[in-house]
Amino acid sequence: MRSDQDALVSVIVPIYNVEKYLDQCLDSISGQTHQNLEIICINDGSTDSSLEIIKRHAEKDSRIRVIDKENGGYGVGCNLGIREARGTWISIIEPDDWIDANMYSDMLSFAAQFEQKIDVIKTPWWNVERWNNPSKQRNKYCKLHKRIPTSTEPFTLEKYPLLIEIHPGIWSAIYRKDFLDENGIRFPEYPGAGWADNPFLVHTLCLAKNIVFLDKAYYYYRADLPYSTLNHKSDDAIARPFDRWIDMTELMERIGVTDLGIWQAHYLRGFNYVDGAKYDDGENNPIVVEKTKEVFEHMKKEYVLNNPKLNKTRKRQYLTAMGMDASHIPMKGRLRHFVRETCETLKLEGPWIFTKRVGILIRGAAKHPKTDKKIPS
Repeated sequence: MRSDQDALVSVIVPIYNVEKYLDQCLDSISGQTHQNLEIICINDGSTDSSLEIIKRHAEKDSRIRVIDKENGGYGVGCNLGIREARGTWISIIEPDDWIDANMYSDMLSFAAQFEQKIDVIKTPWWNVERWNNPSKQRNKYCKLHKRIPTSTEPFTLEKYPLLIEIHPGIWSAIYRKDFLDENGIRFPEYPGAGWADNPFLVHTLCLAKNIVFLDKAYYYYRADLPYSTLNHKSDDAIARPFDRWIDMTELMERIGVTDLGIWQAHYLRGFNYVDGAKYDDGENNPIVVEKTKEVFEHMKKEYVLNNPKLNKTRKRQYLTAMGMDASHIPMKGRLRHFVRETCETLKLEGPWIFTKRVGILIRGAAKHPKTDKKIPS
């Protein structure tokens, strides 16, 4: 819509003990070339100097609103921000990340090209790797870049289910507030961080009637440092990825998602969460074993076996865990999917990097000939 170019954007920043990164985050928001902002900083009971930093920024920028509250968790803070927001658009920024100065101006100018009322404007993002070491830090495109073209017309999730297949990345988008309100879309209010962004991702994208994608990265996301997620300290933390996937599944069933491609993308994410938990906390960890079975119990057998995104190892893992016959595993469409994924990787990384990765895999296989590593079936 033409009026979007000058619209008010409500930027919600849920903050808890991020004194080390907060200046950079708030400076990047205040420095936006699109000036029509309200910046809602939710201090969620921080015990460090985060509140003092927010107040200092608010003294310099009258657009910053400071809300100081007792600790209630990420979802509670985001929901409070949405209730308080007066803008046409909602943006959620993680307080340890930062954004390009042209993020809102470019996204709103892009939305203004369309006659339709856009629900979600989505972009890729930069994964900032090894950010704790300036000499080794590098920015790497997320897997959406070059895989979804810049929109010439709005679409729904059925066209690009890849949007829910990878990291949730809810912050590399802005959402029309009317769309959120009319559909009752809010964050689940889990304690602490809680991975509340996962259900919010599927709730917004599955219900949006008009999504547009601008294939330019503006958001700088501090990716997990190597080994930082190993050996979680609590049972809740070990179970969290499984529980969130189940929550998303139940939400998708409740709102009536029927598209096969969306479910295939969601199932792939479920298997990724299972494998991630095995890597982080051990495949024999009793919680990992129990929760893996629980996730698989929420999957439909035909959606697993007929899913070209899943290799033979994963399908066998599912059948074995469910006590089913694994002697015949259908693999229709798998080769075509694997070739397409290889081409997409080439396009994203370039032939030199891709060839280097293949070389590493081949050398690794030569050094360890007894391993069962091979090209996905």
